[in-house]
Amino acid sequence: MSEKKEKVMVGIDLGGTGIKIGIVDLSYEMIAQTTIPTRAERPFEQVIEDMGKAVLALLEEHGYETADCLGAGVGSPGTVDSKSGVVLYSNNIRWDNVPLAKELAQYLPVPIYVNNDANCATLGETVKGAAKGCQNAIFLTLGTGVGGGVVINGTIFEGGHPGGAELGHIRIASEGRKCTCGREDCLEAYASASALIGDAKKMAEKFPDSKLWELCGHDLEQMNAKMPFDAAQAGDICGQALVEHYIQFLADGITDLANIFRPDMIVLGGGVCAQGERLTNPLNEYLRENCFGADVSYVPKVVTAKNGNDAGIIGAASLVGTAQGTQK
Repeated sequence: MSEKKEKVMVGIDLGGTGIKIGIVDLSYEMIAQTTIPTRAERPFEQVIEDMGKAVLALLEEHGYETADCLGAGVGSPGTVDSKSGVVLYSNNIRWDNVPLAKELAQYLPVPIYVNNDANCATLGETVKGAAKGCQNAIFLTLGTGVGGGVVINGTIFEGGHPGGAELGHIRIASEGRKCTCGREDCLEAYASASALIGDAKKMAEKFPDSKLWELCGHDLEQMNAKMPFDAAQAGDICGQALVEHYIQFLADGITDLANIFRPDMIVLGGGVCAQGERLTNPLNEYLRENCFGADVSYVPKVVTAKNGNDAGIIGAASLVGTAQGTQK
């Protein structure tokens, strides 16, 4: 019989290259974590077997039995049917109608809950992060694409069916930029880190005397999303134009989301958010000036995420806490 007095939960963040696994307590404090390679080119059965065995090994390593574990939550990329625990489609790991919860239960004999990874990151920032204590929040990830999630009355909002709340795919412009989803002019096509990098490369090619060339070592393939901000701070006109346009696109998208959901807070995650107030200050100013009814109603504040790479693990574990009502 286990001697552990307090129950724990497991959070699993399934990524294209790695699977991050963590054990958390009922206050969502991280007790232990590990990462294993996904190797997504293999059959899904093998990937899930590795996942389950890694969870069991981590629990055992830290003195826990499965009886001490209230359950496991999994955040998966792609379109997820959270009710059935099925990954309907994920381009990142090339999965199609994979019964993740059912398959994982063969190796991990605890209740298992599955949701989209961006939703889990949203929950992570809500239960223990920048939006802790907020009943209504939006989380927006600015990475390779633009993902995110919506929490309403303390619960993740998925829409009436799988595939809802795709925040990166609201239309915000009319330049005809192709989005990865196949549509044109989505927020993702303008406000992702990938979009900023692409714009910076084009700007550097057009203006070879700009600071951008120096920062990337005269190799456009080395360009990253930090360099335009560094160039702007150094007084480079090209860098300033890039940052100004990037923030304008992002601000338009955030203002639309604020007008639709009017959350308590809007949290930004992803590498671009390392810019901190250089990013959030102009966004907050734009919201105050352009949010519908700003003079007479609440305007949500834009902040950056606090949990970093742990948000997905913590949020996945909170699927267990939410389902079983064990949050502290």
